[in-house]
Amino acid sequence: MRRRPVRLAAYCAACALAVCADGAPAADKDPKKASPVHPQRWPKLHPALAPDPQLEARVELLLSRLTSAQKVGQLIQADIGSITPDDLRHYPLGSILNGGNSSPRDDKLAAPSEWLALADRFYDAAMAASPVGLPLLWGTDAVHGHNNIPGATIFPHNIGLGAARDPELIQRIGEITALEVRVTGLDWAFSPTVAVARDARWGRTYESYAEDPGLVREYAAAMVEGLQGAPGTPQFLGAAHVLATPKHFLGDGGTEGGRNEGDNTGSESELRNVDAAGYEAAITAGAQTVMVSYSSWQGVTMHGNRALLTAVLKGRLGFDGLLLGDWNGHAQLPGCTAVRCAAAVDAGVDVLMAPDGWRELDDNMIVQVRSGEIPAARSRVRRCASPWCS
Repeated sequence: MRRRPVRLAAYCAACALAVCADGAPAADKDPKKASPVHPQRWPKLHPALAPDPQLEARVELLLSRLTSAQKVGQLIQADIGSITPDDLRHYPLGSILNGGNSSPRDDKLAAPSEWLALADRFYDAAMAASPVGLPLLWGTDAVHGHNNIPGATIFPHNIGLGAARDPELIQRIGEITALEVRVTGLDWAFSPTVAVARDARWGRTYESYAEDPGLVREYAAAMVEGLQGAPGTPQFLGAAHVLATPKHFLGDGGTEGGRNEGDNTGSESELRNVDAAGYEAAITAGAQTVMVSYSSWQGVTMHGNRALLTAVLKGRLGFDGLLLGDWNGHAQLPGCTAVRCAAAVDAGVDVLMAPDGWRELDDNMIVQVRSGEIPAARSRVRRCASPWCS
């Protein structure tokens, strides 16, 4: 594996470009669907890593050398089934992913060496296309080990791990998963799922550690630390670790009737005390990315819920990393499509996962930025809490 000391610096650019709005709750665009959210009632947390003025100055310098089109590209994620390394010459995206059906040459039995070779080609192409040498990130659903790769270590699903009642085991599983993801050239694990499942009819209960928020809280911290390393140590986000992604924010395990992608109708206190337990622990453990849920809370689709995404998650809970949308999740918002959605960006989603419509989304987003439809407030520089920026 070729050493890539600046590969993951792409995360820093995305942190800076993905921006945060002011943190004050905004009224929902449809007042009939607005949910009462009281950020002041949520715990006041702080980022796991302190600000680094030198780092922030360097990020601002890098940003000053990028065009608006290059900045927009950092906020879009494409699936490897629809993008090639050569495409980065024309569309300088910030990240890619492999969905469950995507693999090198569309071969699910592709050897780990093929994954690494493709990662190297994307890395080289991104570095060549960027005026400041920004590589791109590659995310994968490594949800119970690096489960898309033949020969990888496969662990029980979360429901089985929860029954073990062993946080130390969970941390070790995270460490092994991170190492196996890294040796294939990938940077980012879309895990752990920290939903608190409360209805056996939900078809994804196997992805939940438990219905006990205390256990989910304990496991979330252990898995994040296993995947990323402990904040403040030399191992944090080092060569044997990857970005962790607690998901899906917020309330997917408590939807009415257990309906997948349904509506969580619980109270705000239940949302805070039960559904958010894993996120509070994950943020304290240094989680650098969070994925948004397809579900809704009291009728407001989560990808457009600015009060929860911005005022609560980024404000009260102190999350200062990347907020990633789910697979075309932004298309669920009223007035949005898979290839055009300023509302998700305005709500606080930092990176739109656009597996196959990324070209048109990129073109439309550039127009929206230049016209002001995507507001200037979403272009504020934010710091990156990661040694990958150095």
